[in-house]
Amino acid sequence: MNNSVGSFIELVDVSKVYGSGATTVRAVDGISLQAERGEWIAIMGPSGSGKTTLLNLIGCLDQPSHGALLIDGTDIARLSRSELARFRSETVGFVFQQFHLVPHLTAVENVMLAQYFHSMTDEKEALEALKQVGMEGRARHLPRQLSGGEQQRVAIARALVNDPKIILADEPTGNLDAENQKIVFRILSDLHAAGRTIVMVTHDEAAGKLAERRLNLEHGRIKENLLFSAEENQDFDEVLEHLWAHHEIETGIRPHEEIHIESHEFTAVQWKRLIATMTQIGLVKVENGRERFTPKGESRARDVIRRHRLAERLFMDVLNIHDEHEVETSACKFEHILSPEVTDRMCSLLGHPDACPHGSPIPKGPCCDEKRVLGSEEVAGVLSGIRSI
Repeated sequence: MNNSVGSFIELVDVSKVYGSGATTVRAVDGISLQAERGEWIAIMGPSGSGKTTLLNLIGCLDQPSHGALLIDGTDIARLSRSELARFRSETVGFVFQQFHLVPHLTAVENVMLAQYFHSMTDEKEALEALKQVGMEGRARHLPRQLSGGEQQRVAIARALVNDPKIILADEPTGNLDAENQKIVFRILSDLHAAGRTIVMVTHDEAAGKLAERRLNLEHGRIKENLLFSAEENQDFDEVLEHLWAHHEIETGIRPHEEIHIESHEFTAVQWKRLIATMTQIGLVKVENGRERFTPKGESRARDVIRRHRLAERLFMDVLNIHDEHEVETSACKFEHILSPEVTDRMCSLLGHPDACPHGSPIPKGPCCDEKRVLGSEEVAGVLSGIRSI
């Protein structure tokens, strides 16, 4: 089937099932999704939620057990194995966390390898692809002579060389330090600005917010589909934080005080518009003229507050920063970018504290039940990661 009508990527009730009987695993469970040409989608969720399986299906590395998957009007279920391989090589460029460069080939030869499996090699085109990612000066170097960030940029050039319609990235910054993460994010942002369609699996909250849309998976299903910019999502988080503080005052958890949002002072018009949008997407509801949390909104607010107050404790108790404005500003930054995994490790590092330095309670997380204590190497890793943000 080839049809020009419809979305660029379309999944209709797609499932991927492994095993049978009592051992059946539904890695992807009845997902329906539409994506337009040029869109940037981040697929997020905990380990085992089906992120990589969904990426492999979209990348034609696997086929659904049930449902229909169409890429640019082509129903991949109707392709033979050889047709699927050809379609994949012409349509998709892959970027992996582990780079997957051939050790004995130079950077330009690794890029040319992708050409070989597509049609024929062209060194000039391969060098141009390396130039797009700023690696033309390292074209004759072997992978072992390159840093992790440079290897990932070569991998991106390899993904680009055949001019694919879709770039699929599986944790593209997972093995990189903060500086190289920024470089890779900038390259992906430039590719998106040039009209590339990007589907990216990531645990990184900051990476997820670069995308136009975030799909949060849980047990193989889409739990949440967010189609808002990073700035809009940050505004939503700050409104939720504001409402949480009001709730604490109303219930006597904290004394009455002026509630201040550090990075935004919303006008009445902005507040009304935000509340209307957040009502539509199910984060808040308005009852008798008062804004209240929905269960979804309360869960998201709890996560934001937890990140913020844990960050306050970290800056004051561990990093010995006592300038209140600096602590508040840094905590506001962290509340929007920390992943659940990093948040839990930070909580364990701090000994699962009950309250922030000002006495406001810190909502408990999954790690608090276990009362896990980090080893010295884990502590060093957490502090190194925090300082690099």
